Amino acid sequence: MNNAPLSPTPRPVCVLGLGLIGGSLVRDLREAGRPVFGWNRSTATVEAATADGVDASTDLVATLHRAAAQDALLVLGVPVPALPTLLEAVAAHAPDCGLTDVVSVKGDVLETVTAHGLAGRYVGGHPMAGTADSGWDATTVGLFRDAVWVVTHDNAQDDPAWVDVWRRVVEMAETTGAVVVPARTAAHDSAVARISHLPHVVAEALSITADRGGALALSLAATSFRDGTRVAGTAPHLVQAMCENNRDALVTALDETLALLTSARDALTDPDDGIGTMAHDGHDARLRYEAFAGRTRETPANRPLIRVQPGAPGWLDQLHYAETLGARIDVF
Repeated sequence: MNNAPLSPTPRPVCVLGLGLIGGSLVRDLREAGRPVFGWNRSTATVEAATADGVDASTDLVATLHRAAAQDALLVLGVPVPALPTLLEAVAAHAPDCGLTDVVSVKGDVLETVTAHGLAGRYVGGHPMAGTADSGWDATTVGLFRDAVWVVTHDNAQDDPAWVDVWRRVVEMAETTGAVVVPARTAAHDSAVARISHLPHVVAEALSITADRGGALALSLAATSFRDGTRVAGTAPHLVQAMCENNRDALVTALDETLALLTSARDALTDPDDGIGTMAHDGHDARLRYEAFAGRTRETPANRPLIRVQPGAPGWLDQLHYAETLGARIDVF
């Protein structure tokens, strides 16, 4: 793993929620020698994590007291519906800890964090990585390697403590081998509606349509169908939560997609027309994506790189510029 340099005295990370993302983060930090501990409400999950050598507990209050005593960075790793209860506990028992998250929708998280009076120590985060599986058994070392980790800054504070939290979040992401790309909440949610949440909805639709074709259709299905429907294997409650918590942006993306599909349908019903234009436009769009992010995950990406000094004059303007380019950042 290509880890970021360790701080002289690495401060702990406390991960609240040990599912696929939170649990894999714990594994990566342990692998890198970083002090990390976690919490999960499920006894079975904590027992499994403990059996794998993870420092984990089902006692939320005790975990938060420990985090407060050790100045740990708190990572929210639970679905959006569970955030209010968890943040009530954070506000009561560890209000001065730095706070980040790994939730796929940033708007609702920022709103909920702000409502609990914690925005002054909060920096949003979203690792663009995952699998169709969930739970502790799906966790793995290296899940985030070379993946994009979005770090937000909508609620940036002049307070050096907030800047310190922002730097710690970036350092944590880089320790996992991820590439940090800054984005504000609205821009992030609009983007992930198109490249994450929409694919989930489309994958569900493709799966249902194929299933209605009967056993022969499923027997003939090969790579294109498998690739196009992979994320339909994600636990339904997780898909529902991420999509419903990004309704407005997802509806906009769906409207554009439905217009394209309707155009294709209309063209196919006309013997003198066809889908040649759509096929060429889609092919060109895919090539632009490959030129930017690489043809495969193993191929080096071509994102621009911008060096940023947190807290320096104009550094937030640099982050805004990086957002418009989809650029990665290097912090010094």
